[in-house]
Amino acid sequence: MASSVSSPVTLSCQGILFDMDGILISSLGSVERSWTRWSQMRGIDPAYAISVIHGRRAIESLTAIRPDLDGEQELQILEQFEVDDTADIAVLPGVKELLASLPPERWTVVTSATDRLARVRLAAAGLPVPKRFINGNSVTEGKPHPAPFLAGAALLGFPPEDCVVFEDSASGVQAGRAAGCKVIATTFSHESESLTAADYVIPDLTAVIAIPTREGVDLSFHPLPR
Repeated sequence: MASSVSSPVTLSCQGILFDMDGILISSLGSVERSWTRWSQMRGIDPAYAISVIHGRRAIESLTAIRPDLDGEQELQILEQFEVDDTADIAVLPGVKELLASLPPERWTVVTSATDRLARVRLAAAGLPVPKRFINGNSVTEGKPHPAPFLAGAALLGFPPEDCVVFEDSASGVQAGRAAGCKVIATTFSHESESLTAADYVIPDLTAVIAIPTREGVDLSFHPLPR
């Protein structure tokens, strides 16, 4: 039988790219309520819509579900639903401690949410909003395309191969790997079996220790056995 405790791992990197929803904050309630409201308004089975949206930009999900509608107009409607629904936005375990230990120039957020929605959710959770971050409005190709994480690495000024990505969705993991980054996945929204493309899988950020160095950051953690 495999041991339930793995050997510790230390990764040295120059930059860290955090997904937002499912890594820094929990917004599942808002997401599902907002998409249910939109689906019912547009005659879509909410369960179907919710099953295909995670880890993708909303504009891509909307056009895939209702290609006959104007995607930008539908995005404005959905975005307003989500902006208005922040009552149960919550910071995930270990996040505040990890962010507080990182130099601000060494990390940023790479999210599929729109710029407006990302700012609203981070503020609702009481988390710092990076001066510059990548959102759904920043790129023309969303996850699982590597463009968001390539843009995030460029924003920090580091090669993607010197960056570590934290993700919770299969599409986000694929995007990080395709960009050439090391990827650490959490099991917040997906079982570990669907995160096999990640370099490492952890339950959450509580056991991640970041130690700034002259060259960058050393990240230490215990990955789940694979």
